[in-house]
Amino acid sequence: MTSGAEASREGWSRRRFIGALGGAAAVVAVPAPASAPADPESAPPTDSTRAPAPSARRTGKAAGPHPLYLGTYTSVDSGGKGIGLATYDASTGRITGAGTITGVPDPSFLALHPDGRTLYAVDEQTAGAVTAVRLADRKVLGARSTGGAGPCHLSVHPSGRWLLSANYTSGSVAVHPIDTSGALGERTALAKHSTPQPGPGQDGPHAHQFVTSPDGGHVLAVDLGTDTVYTYRLDTTKGTLTEVSQAHTRAGAGPRSLTFHPGGRYAYLANEVDDTIAVCTYDPATGALSIGAPQPSGSTGSTTNYPAQILVTSNGAYAYLANRGDNTLARYAVEADGARLRLLGTVPVSGDFPRQIAFSPDGTLLFTANQKSSTVSVFHVDATSGELRLAGTPFASPVAVCALPL
Repeated sequence: MTSGAEASREGWSRRRFIGALGGAAAVVAVPAPASAPADPESAPPTDSTRAPAPSARRTGKAAGPHPLYLGTYTSVDSGGKGIGLATYDASTGRITGAGTITGVPDPSFLALHPDGRTLYAVDEQTAGAVTAVRLADRKVLGARSTGGAGPCHLSVHPSGRWLLSANYTSGSVAVHPIDTSGALGERTALAKHSTPQPGPGQDGPHAHQFVTSPDGGHVLAVDLGTDTVYTYRLDTTKGTLTEVSQAHTRAGAGPRSLTFHPGGRYAYLANEVDDTIAVCTYDPATGALSIGAPQPSGSTGSTTNYPAQILVTSNGAYAYLANRGDNTLARYAVEADGARLRLLGTVPVSGDFPRQIAFSPDGTLLFTANQKSSTVSVFHVDATSGELRLAGTPFASPVAVCALPL
């Protein structure tokens, strides 16, 4: 396999390179849905008659189609041409294509402003940037440099005033101000992960995620390269960062994604490199995170597996982990008020390499973006048992790496 350093020299981040292995062949082999939806590349990018943009994030099963935004890579073979537009039926889970927002390069991860009016995308390129898109008319409001290479994740601070982004290739995190229109200002902070030293097999720090704690008092950055979760205090007036704590996994774990339990005192960490997850305790007063012992991902071991993302239901009863390689979703019972996870089993994703997963706003559907098969699978979520049931034929979407249902 090409090393991380070689991948970086070629303009690829490790996460992007891994996902591309075998990807071209997989794209060719994917069948079209039984009842082919509209080609997401065929509609004009500003066709406002389709996929109506919401004025706020939906919380229930409203009548009519619900918007779905799709992230992809635009600079790879068989990739997309921008941010994919689609709708989904909240009852059946069926997805219908509705066009593309062009002018956004390599939008591999997406996030929504709390007021529901603006969409944000990373531009996962060597000269990394973040882009804002006004949903009412799908106008691209402009891009701002992240000060690093290969940004792979972003999130909006609950105040709606700050955009947080993680530069994978250069191992840094950035903060941008958001004005009242939803547009981005010049970067106010850039924190490079210089210590500790990179973990086994890593060529440097690789920031993979940047999120706000449930209490809103701290922001946390997950770094795969240094086997560390960094806690910062964000100055919500100036947009500056002050590091207050570090939490370390075991060497070589390669932490990728952190998700908090609704109670706010526990979080769950997906470790990409050593194929594990871990329960963490969180202290809201200090921002300190303590990482527990590694636990199984549910993968069978028959192929190399890279855990991608873990989600928790809004009632805190169940958690789901996307397994790339094993191509399954692992289901866990959340016990002891969030302090314990118990593996219940796995279900196939009906696709290849589930890169990202997301709940519909009401929590009744779970979406998986399957990178190598260029598909998005949808599952019905049983509110009582947490069991998952595939909602029909997966939707064909070029190099699908992010699905954001509204």
